[in-house]
Amino acid sequence: MKVQFWLLYAVLAARYLFLAGVPFLVFYIFLPRKFARRKIQALFPKRRDYVREVGHSFFTFLVFALYGVVLSSALVLPHTQIYTNFSDHGWGYFVASVLLALIIHDTYFYWTHRLMHHPRLFKLFHLTHHKSVNPSPWAAFSFSPLEAVVEGGIIFVVALLIPIHPLAIVLFLFFMTVYNVYGHLGYEIYPQWLVESKVGKWLNTSTNHNMHHKFFKGNYGLYFRFWDEWLGTTHVKYQETLSKLVGAEKRK
Repeated sequence: MKVQFWLLYAVLAARYLFLAGVPFLVFYIFLPRKFARRKIQALFPKRRDYVREVGHSFFTFLVFALYGVVLSSALVLPHTQIYTNFSDHGWGYFVASVLLALIIHDTYFYWTHRLMHHPRLFKLFHLTHHKSVNPSPWAAFSFSPLEAVVEGGIIFVVALLIPIHPLAIVLFLFFMTVYNVYGHLGYEIYPQWLVESKVGKWLNTSTNHNMHHKFFKGNYGLYFRFWDEWLGTTHVKYQETLSKLVGAEKRK
């Protein structure tokens, strides 16, 4: 079990270093001027911010690795809906299960996120993450220990609610990491045609989440904007801010 834990931890850390590190090198080190018009906040975080974000993220992966070990244990696994034979549900459902996991996660994230903003819970759970007022890709998993427990809990929720194959879980978690990094990128990379399309307008954007970090209120979603729109928690200047950023190419 110890070997399994540290192997899983190494995979989580390596995934983070690659998926957050490559965008950081591109947007913050090598080509910041090229993408300057897409920078959401003009200023850049300081080096100590990056160090804090990476440090907390490495602790977060301890919690996530423990979740993985517990989920795959003989005591817990039989009580989940995880299956290993593709023929049990077919390839169509396999794809659908990844999408279902994302929808479940988005709902889980919205409501736990709002709850952690309650004045009695904010300092204990969410303050660490919000120290990144101007987040970088490294902030994607910069959580307090308690928030790491909450964020990692989604894997149990998904495994208990729907039949899901281990490979589907891997794809779900990979996409989650990519989108989490994008949400903390500090740049808006979505094209104007996408965010103004009928489908794209419901997608969460880096702008949306960056404004949440800057203003601390509103824009609580993760992948989608359904809950924010339905419950009126979208920041009043979101569309204006997004339009300026995605329209930047036309003003060159």
